Amino acid sequence: MSGMLAALALASLLAACAGPERRPTRVSAAPRPVPKTMPTSPAYRQCAADLSRAGVRFQPLPVEQRGGGCTIIDAVKLLDIGVPTTSLGAMTCPLAGSFAAWARYAVQPAARLYLGSEAVRIETFGTYACRNVRGTGSSGKLSEHAHANAVDVAAIVLADGRRISVLDNWNDGGAGSQFLKRLRESACKRFRTVLSPDYNAAHRDHLHFDNGGRGGFCR
Repeated sequence: MSGMLAALALASLLAACAGPERRPTRVSAAPRPVPKTMPTSPAYRQCAADLSRAGVRFQPLPVEQRGGGCTIIDAVKLLDIGVPTTSLGAMTCPLAGSFAAWARYAVQPAARLYLGSEAVRIETFGTYACRNVRGTGSSGKLSEHAHANAVDVAAIVLADGRRISVLDNWNDGGAGSQFLKRLRESACKRFRTVLSPDYNAAHRDHLHFDNGGRGGFCR
Protein backbone atom coordinates (compact mmCIF):
# COMPACT_ATOMS: atom_id res chain seq x y z
CA MET A 1 0.00 0.00 0.00
CA SER A 2 2.85 2.34 0.87
CA GLY A 3 4.45 1.64 -2.52
CA MET A 4 1.26 2.67 -4.35
CA LEU A 5 1.03 5.89 -2.35
CA ALA A 6 4.66 6.68 -3.19
CA ALA A 7 3.98 6.15 -6.90
CA LEU A 8 0.95 8.46 -6.81
CA ALA A 9 2.93 11.14 -5.01
CA LEU A 10 5.72 10.93 -7.61
CA ALA A 11 3.24 11.27 -10.49
CA SER A 12 1.67 14.35 -8.89
CA LEU A 13 5.11 15.94 -8.44
CA LEU A 14 6.04 15.38 -12.08
CA ALA A 15 2.74 16.85 -13.27
CA ALA A 16 3.35 19.95 -11.17
CA CYS A 17 6.84 20.40 -12.68
CA ALA A 18 5.50 20.16 -16.21
CA GLY A 19 3.42 23.32 -15.80
CA PRO A 20 0.53 24.35 -18.08
CA GLU A 21 0.39 23.01 -21.61
CA ARG A 22 2.08 25.31 -24.11
CA ARG A 23 0.47 25.86 -27.49
CA PRO A 24 2.60 26.44 -30.60
CA THR A 25 3.33 30.10 -31.27
CA ARG A 26 1.46 31.39 -34.31
CA VAL A 27 3.66 33.19 -36.81
CA SER A 28 1.84 36.23 -38.13
CA ALA A 29 1.68 36.59 -41.89
CA ALA A 30 4.05 39.09 -43.49
CA PRO A 31 2.38 42.44 -44.23
CA ARG A 32 1.13 42.75 -47.74
CA PRO A 33 3.11 45.18 -49.86
CA VAL A 34 1.32 48.38 -50.73
CA PRO A 35 0.60 48.36 -54.47
CA LYS A 36 2.53 50.98 -56.41
CA THR A 37 0.58 53.41 -58.53
CA MET A 38 1.95 53.85 -62.04
CA PRO A 39 1.55 57.16 -63.89
CA THR A 40 -1.69 57.37 -65.87
CA SER A 41 -2.35 61.08 -66.42
CA PRO A 42 -3.20 62.17 -70.00
CA ALA A 43 -0.12 64.41 -70.04
CA TYR A 44 2.09 61.46 -69.09
CA ARG A 45 0.53 59.16 -71.69
CA GLN A 46 1.15 61.76 -74.40
CA CYS A 47 4.72 62.31 -73.26
CA ALA A 48 5.43 58.57 -73.14
CA ALA A 49 4.04 58.19 -76.66
CA ASP A 50 6.29 61.02 -77.86
CA LEU A 51 9.36 59.35 -76.31
CA SER A 52 8.50 56.05 -78.00
CA ARG A 53 8.06 57.73 -81.38
CA ALA A 54 11.46 59.38 -80.95
CA GLY A 55 13.08 55.97 -80.47
CA VAL A 56 13.89 56.58 -76.80
CA ARG A 57 13.91 53.53 -74.54
CA PHE A 58 12.60 54.19 -71.04
CA GLN A 59 11.01 52.59 -68.00
CA PRO A 60 7.92 54.12 -66.34
CA LEU A 61 8.36 54.69 -62.60
CA PRO A 62 5.69 54.50 -59.89
CA VAL A 63 4.26 57.63 -58.33
CA GLU A 64 5.92 58.31 -54.96
CA GLN A 65 5.46 60.80 -52.16
CA ARG A 66 8.87 60.77 -50.48
CA GLY A 67 8.04 63.07 -47.54
CA GLY A 68 9.16 66.61 -46.84
CA GLY A 69 7.47 67.75 -50.04
CA CYS A 70 9.70 65.55 -52.23
CA THR A 71 7.88 63.68 -54.99
CA ILE A 72 8.35 61.47 -58.02
CA ILE A 73 5.31 61.94 -60.26
CA ASP A 74 4.85 61.07 -63.95
CA ALA A 75 8.48 60.01 -64.08
CA VAL A 76 10.61 57.63 -66.12
CA LYS A 77 14.10 56.19 -66.10
CA LEU A 78 15.87 56.67 -69.42
CA LEU A 79 17.48 53.48 -70.71
CA ASP A 80 18.76 54.49 -74.15
CA ILE A 81 18.85 57.97 -75.70
CA GLY A 82 21.50 57.24 -78.30
CA VAL A 83 24.45 58.37 -76.16
CA PRO A 84 25.36 56.42 -73.00
CA THR A 85 24.69 58.62 -69.97
CA THR A 86 25.77 58.10 -66.39
CA SER A 87 23.86 58.46 -63.11
CA LEU A 88 20.41 59.06 -64.58
CA GLY A 89 17.67 58.27 -62.09
CA ALA A 90 14.03 59.29 -61.97
CA MET A 91 13.11 62.16 -64.30
CA THR A 92 9.73 63.67 -65.02
CA CYS A 93 8.69 62.56 -68.47
CA PRO A 94 8.84 66.07 -70.02
CA LEU A 95 12.35 66.58 -68.62
CA ALA A 96 13.39 63.20 -70.03
CA GLY A 97 12.06 64.20 -73.44
CA SER A 98 13.94 67.50 -73.39
CA PHE A 99 17.13 65.82 -72.25
CA ALA A 100 16.98 63.08 -74.89
CA ALA A 101 16.43 65.68 -77.63
CA TRP A 102 19.28 67.83 -76.29
CA ALA A 103 21.65 64.86 -76.34
CA ARG A 104 20.69 63.96 -79.89
CA TYR A 105 20.34 67.35 -81.55
CA ALA A 106 22.77 69.49 -79.54
CA VAL A 107 25.54 67.39 -78.02
CA GLN A 108 26.47 65.29 -81.04
CA PRO A 109 26.41 68.05 -83.68
CA ALA A 110 28.35 70.42 -81.39
CA ALA A 111 30.95 67.74 -80.63
CA ARG A 112 31.59 67.27 -84.34
CA LEU A 113 31.62 71.00 -85.07
CA TYR A 114 33.84 72.24 -82.24
CA LEU A 115 35.91 69.19 -81.36
CA GLY A 116 35.95 67.04 -84.49
CA SER A 117 34.87 63.90 -82.66
CA GLU A 118 31.79 61.97 -81.60
CA ALA A 119 30.38 62.15 -78.08
CA VAL A 120 30.42 58.65 -76.58
CA ARG A 121 29.32 59.42 -73.02
CA ILE A 122 27.48 62.13 -71.12
CA GLU A 123 28.40 62.27 -67.45
CA THR A 124 25.86 63.66 -64.99
CA PHE A 125 25.66 64.22 -61.25
CA GLY A 126 22.18 62.71 -61.25
CA THR A 127 18.56 63.74 -61.26
CA TYR A 128 16.35 63.13 -58.21
CA ALA A 129 17.59 64.33 -54.80
CA CYS A 130 15.35 65.38 -51.90
CA ARG A 131 17.09 68.65 -51.02
CA ASN A 132 16.81 72.41 -51.08
CA VAL A 133 18.19 74.82 -53.66
CA ARG A 134 21.91 75.39 -53.17
CA GLY A 135 23.56 78.80 -53.24
CA THR A 136 22.82 82.26 -51.92
CA GLY A 137 19.24 83.43 -51.67
CA SER A 138 17.75 79.93 -51.72
CA SER A 139 15.72 80.58 -48.50
CA GLY A 140 15.11 76.88 -47.88
CA LYS A 141 13.20 76.42 -51.14
CA LEU A 142 13.01 72.88 -52.45
CA SER A 143 15.14 72.23 -55.51
CA GLU A 144 13.55 70.92 -58.70
CA HIS A 145 15.75 67.89 -58.04
CA ALA A 146 13.34 67.13 -55.18
CA HIS A 147 10.63 66.56 -57.79
CA ALA A 148 12.82 64.58 -60.24
CA ASN A 149 12.54 67.62 -62.50
CA ALA A 150 16.23 68.52 -62.90
CA VAL A 151 19.48 67.03 -64.21
CA ASP A 152 23.08 68.17 -63.73
CA VAL A 153 25.57 67.60 -66.56
CA ALA A 154 29.23 67.46 -65.56
CA ALA A 155 31.19 66.37 -68.65
CA ILE A 156 31.17 64.94 -72.16
CA VAL A 157 33.56 62.15 -73.16
CA LEU A 158 34.63 61.95 -76.80
CA ALA A 159 35.46 59.01 -79.05
CA ASP A 160 39.10 60.13 -79.20
CA GLY A 161 39.40 59.86 -75.41
CA ARG A 162 39.12 63.52 -74.46
CA ARG A 163 36.91 64.44 -71.51
CA ILE A 164 35.43 67.93 -71.70
CA SER A 165 34.28 68.92 -68.21
CA VAL A 166 32.47 72.00 -66.99
CA LEU A 167 34.91 72.32 -64.09
CA ASP A 168 38.08 72.16 -66.19
CA ASN A 169 37.04 73.61 -69.56
CA TRP A 170 34.32 76.22 -69.02
CA ASN A 171 36.80 79.09 -68.87
CA ASP A 172 39.81 77.62 -70.67
CA GLY A 173 39.29 79.83 -73.73
CA GLY A 174 39.65 76.94 -76.16
CA ALA A 175 37.43 74.70 -78.24
CA GLY A 176 36.21 72.90 -75.12
CA SER A 177 34.89 76.13 -73.66
CA GLN A 178 33.17 77.05 -76.94
CA PHE A 179 31.63 73.59 -77.07
CA LEU A 180 30.23 73.76 -73.53
CA LYS A 181 28.81 77.24 -74.01
CA ARG A 182 27.14 76.11 -77.21
CA LEU A 183 25.55 73.29 -75.22
CA ARG A 184 24.22 75.82 -72.72
CA GLU A 185 22.73 77.93 -75.52
CA SER A 186 21.04 74.88 -76.99
CA ALA A 187 19.74 73.84 -73.58
CA CYS A 188 18.19 77.28 -73.04
CA LYS A 189 15.88 76.53 -75.97
CA ARG A 190 14.70 73.24 -74.45
CA PHE A 191 14.59 73.66 -70.67
CA ARG A 192 12.82 76.29 -68.57
CA THR A 193 15.86 76.94 -66.39
CA VAL A 194 19.53 76.54 -67.28
CA LEU A 195 22.31 77.39 -64.81
CA SER A 196 26.07 77.34 -65.48
CA PRO A 197 29.29 78.50 -63.80
CA ASP A 198 28.34 82.00 -64.97
CA TYR A 199 25.41 81.93 -62.50
CA ASN A 200 27.16 81.19 -59.20
CA ALA A 201 29.92 79.16 -57.55
CA ALA A 202 27.51 76.34 -56.69
CA HIS A 203 27.39 75.55 -60.43
CA ARG A 204 31.12 75.78 -61.12
CA ASP A 205 31.32 72.10 -62.05
CA HIS A 206 28.06 71.39 -63.88
CA LEU A 207 25.24 72.62 -66.08
CA HIS A 208 21.88 72.48 -64.33
CA PHE A 209 18.77 71.90 -66.46
CA ASP A 210 15.23 71.87 -65.09
CA ASN A 211 11.64 72.35 -66.21
CA GLY A 212 10.34 74.20 -63.17
CA GLY A 213 9.20 77.77 -62.76
CA ARG A 214 7.91 80.06 -65.48
CA GLY A 215 10.84 79.46 -67.79
CA GLY A 216 13.16 81.73 -69.68
CA PHE A 217 15.93 81.76 -67.07
CA CYS A 218 19.26 81.08 -68.79
CA ARG A 219 22.49 81.90 -67.01
